[in-house]
Amino acid sequence: MVETKDRHQEFLQDKEQALILWFKDVGISDVSLVGGKNASLGEMIQQLTPIGINVPDGFASTAYAYRYFIQQAELESKLRQLFADLDVEDINNLRSRGKQARALILNTPFPEELETAITEAYTKLCQQYSFDFKYCDRFAGEEKTICEKYTYNVDVAVRSSATAEDLPDASFAGQQETYLNVHGVQSVLEACHKCFASLFTDRAISYRTIKGFDHFDVALSVGVQKMVRSDLATSGVMFSIDTETGFKDAALITAAYGLGENVVQGAVNPDEYIVFKPTLNQGYRPILDKRLGSKEIKMVYDVGGSKLTKNIPTSHSERSWFAINDDEILQLASWGCQIEEHYTKVRGIYTPMDIEWAKDGLTGELFIVQARPETVQSQKTNNVLQTYKLDATGTILTTGRAVGEKIGAGQARVILNISEIEHFQPGEVLVTNKTDPDWEPIMKQASAIVTNQGGRTCHAAIIAREMGIPAIVGCGDGSTKVSNGQEITISCAEGEQGKVYAGLIPFTVESTQLDTLPQTKTQILMNVGNPEEAFGLSAFPCDGVGLARLEFIIANQIKVHPLALLKFDELQDCDAKIAIARLTVHYPDKPDFFIDKLAKGIATIAAAFYPKPVIVRMSDFKSNEYANLLGGKQFEPREENPMLGWRGASRYYDAKYREAFGMECQAFKRVREDMGLTNVIPMIPFCRTPDEGRKVLAEMAKHGLVRGENGLQVYVMCELPSNVLLAAEFSQIFDGFSIGSNDLTQLTLGLDRDSALIAHLFDERNQGVKLMLSMAIAAAKQNNRKIGICGQAPSDYPEFAEFLVQEGINSISLNPDSVLKTRLKVAEIEQQLTELT
Repeated sequence: MVETKDRHQEFLQDKEQALILWFKDVGISDVSLVGGKNASLGEMIQQLTPIGINVPDGFASTAYAYRYFIQQAELESKLRQLFADLDVEDINNLRSRGKQARALILNTPFPEELETAITEAYTKLCQQYSFDFKYCDRFAGEEKTICEKYTYNVDVAVRSSATAEDLPDASFAGQQETYLNVHGVQSVLEACHKCFASLFTDRAISYRTIKGFDHFDVALSVGVQKMVRSDLATSGVMFSIDTETGFKDAALITAAYGLGENVVQGAVNPDEYIVFKPTLNQGYRPILDKRLGSKEIKMVYDVGGSKLTKNIPTSHSERSWFAINDDEILQLASWGCQIEEHYTKVRGIYTPMDIEWAKDGLTGELFIVQARPETVQSQKTNNVLQTYKLDATGTILTTGRAVGEKIGAGQARVILNISEIEHFQPGEVLVTNKTDPDWEPIMKQASAIVTNQGGRTCHAAIIAREMGIPAIVGCGDGSTKVSNGQEITISCAEGEQGKVYAGLIPFTVESTQLDTLPQTKTQILMNVGNPEEAFGLSAFPCDGVGLARLEFIIANQIKVHPLALLKFDELQDCDAKIAIARLTVHYPDKPDFFIDKLAKGIATIAAAFYPKPVIVRMSDFKSNEYANLLGGKQFEPREENPMLGWRGASRYYDAKYREAFGMECQAFKRVREDMGLTNVIPMIPFCRTPDEGRKVLAEMAKHGLVRGENGLQVYVMCELPSNVLLAAEFSQIFDGFSIGSNDLTQLTLGLDRDSALIAHLFDERNQGVKLMLSMAIAAAKQNNRKIGICGQAPSDYPEFAEFLVQEGINSISLNPDSVLKTRLKVAEIEQQLTELT
């Protein structure tokens, strides 16, 4: 036993003074030896390849090797002298000192021992990736098949890995250089030397200074890793957390063609995919969203060229289709979950991950090529909710992908070339094509950032999040739509689409201390319409969703009348037919466009609040609203009063519409059964009679939505006097009620809520309306059914909220901006009622 411990101690001592270590011999505890990137690769090869996660092999020069090089050449004193008057705020000073430091290192040869160690390791890696081949040898009239081993100069990626890099509280990613498609001993040695010098790039010097790291407390390891031939396929970045909201249960994957540098650097607008982790781990297929990126270029090997890699245009076909298929999306997301779970276990705290992946075009295999802790959302505290809101609106100049949920404003500084960054002034909005780490000295001074290129995992997005400033990436035309010196406002507080407004628009910021909010007996639910806002809204202190409207998804994301998809060949409107064909280009079966888009919208809201209940009202457009959808006029009647006409339940079982309702049912079935989101509760609107309710349930059952099966509950809107008067009978058909106070007030008082002439009479506090509400709540409780209300009245009128709580309502569902104040009011009312009893 003692001998074993002694051998282990000798091995540890050997590691401390080794010039080269193979990935398989290092782990996450070896950051001081080989830097964060290489330590992480070793950890994954040791711990995660046995469970099926593919990681290419390689080796690393050590921090000891770097320090040995610096010491042997007596470079530290020269570098310290060079940095004596360093001023990272002075761009010209920074550039001068950085250039001299790099030249000093590049002009100093490697020690012979280090050169030999790298040479021997690369030669061994070549042998490891050699392959067998057969050939036929003819002699003496006989033919023999001979097998030989073929060893070649294996293509490798040579990446810098600083000993302070990839830490959970500081992302040094991209500060040093990476070289791809490196072949041959001499080229590997040159790339390693350049990596050493890149410890003193302008951006690295600036970043270390800002973060408080001494330049000589950081050493550089170089990783030499077998390349994945993604130049022949695809690659991208994956986060095991939503990068904008910090929602922990979503994995975000980006993908583009070719080598992954274009995605990381923001040179392309990649595809984006979002996967829900909890039900993925249960064996479901919960792809919540897929967004097609333009993917205009791809980085490939420069075979026979003067450079190692080059960018070439992608084909029209490549741009028109997703870069990876659903199985590959789910495989990557599953690996992301496993990697996150492993690092969380190792570190003892929740550790979301930032992961680079690649697909090999020769074998079709997926690989993980890097993994590091995510450094922004994981560092935020969850006890303070900060919300930004524009106080006015303005002219929208351009839009793109929102990064974060903040708002920023200032004068625009349009800079398209790195050589012009000295013109940038603190507090300006940086507008450019894309950024890379060389831009970081001015990015930290910006009030906001706008880029033409890039997705949510590009360099500009990552740095903006880390520095806490709003950014909009992938605008396409930001540098042409925004003028230099123009005053603009950058809003990332309106969902996933970021908007650049002309002028300085006033905005407010509200902070709420969440850990001091009281609990209430009455459930406080939320009304959610836009799936793009769902992850952010899930941070609000609520008990689930009391009303999710399908109308928003249909009008904004689908835009097409469902019957126009079912009867596409019969469409008479040629313009609508062309528009629908463009929207559905990826769907050979056009009705599946409706089902897929609707399912993803519902699923995103359900996932955001999982496993809390999410009540989703099935479509409640009126005939005039349906007619405004693409292709809709052909299928809709002209009604004098659509508010009281063919809407809600009466449509669902009608022969003229039931096929379209069937598509809604299939979307719900997909959400619950394929994605595993069984917290979704469908709700039927405007159901006039119990018999209508039975007919609707029968239609739902035809499409696999059988009440009671797989825990399926079905609610009904209580918005008609008949719903109140026949509540006992409706209770036998449905599992719960949600009071629609707008329609119930309208029909109780006999007024048109859209008429300005009688608007002064519309008041939910009317005694007749309150009597209806009392009757409905009492009947639901007598029949052991849940009942809630979805409307603004409880937040607008404190006395109305008090009335509902006194009546014993189960839940109150509110718009997001009313959730916090209404929770406080309800808690106060409940406390008063408790004291009275």
